[in-house]
Amino acid sequence: MNMKHNFPTAEGNTVYVRRVEMDSLPAEVRQQAPELQALYAVHGIDGERLALVADRGLAFMLARQNELNPVSVH
Repeated sequence: MNMKHNFPTAEGNTVYVRRVEMDSLPAEVRQQAPELQALYAVHGIDGERLALVADRGLAFMLARQNELNPVSVH
């Protein structure tokens, strides 16, 4: 979970942030954060998952550090 992310450059710079329940993730991901009930995913405009992070604020910060505009998806 503590890995460098190389975000692709795409037309536009909007990314989408959404909550992902742990039970919907592969076992290897769940094992890295057994104390969490959910992670937050950052998705590109094409729906590709770019990153998983521990909390919503971190997802927004990660996007902004990569010159992307995060938008929350419910």
